[in-house]
Amino acid sequence: MLETFTNDTNEIQGRLSAWLIKHRLAHRPLGFDYQGVETLQVRSEDWLSIAVALYAYGFNYLRSQCVYDVAPGGLLASVYHLTKVQSNADQPEEVCIKIFVSRKNPKIPSVFWVWKGADFQERESYDMLGISYESHPRLKRILMPDSWIGWPLRKDYIVPNFYELQDAY
Repeated sequence: MLETFTNDTNEIQGRLSAWLIKHRLAHRPLGFDYQGVETLQVRSEDWLSIAVALYAYGFNYLRSQCVYDVAPGGLLASVYHLTKVQSNADQPEEVCIKIFVSRKNPKIPSVFWVWKGADFQERESYDMLGISYESHPRLKRILMPDSWIGWPLRKDYIVPNFYELQDAY
């Protein structure tokens, strides 16, 4: 049996959420942002199949991917902003996908093979917050030196005392 973690509240369910339900893809509608962009929550284990379905639905452009630390010691969130780019479309359809993972073993399937633009964005997310994007072809640090210890944008990150930050100024 398909376990969708959607609810029946139509006021926060948009057209894309209805399409995902029709195709039995598990997600949770989170409503709309201030610009009217539909926001959905997806489980990490469901993300790759939903990403492929969204690409087939027409979301052919990964506008951005970012991560944030929800709270010290709490979850990490990976956010994907997708756009359906079509010719003669003055208002392209957009969607925001949020994936929350535990900070103890943060793993999310990479969508590099769906949207090549995810390459550097997922690498930066790995470098700054330590989310491992499974099956990414070049997942390694991109901003910090390879010798850097830890994930500097986590809210609970403590800078080791052996890094001489004053040398940077």
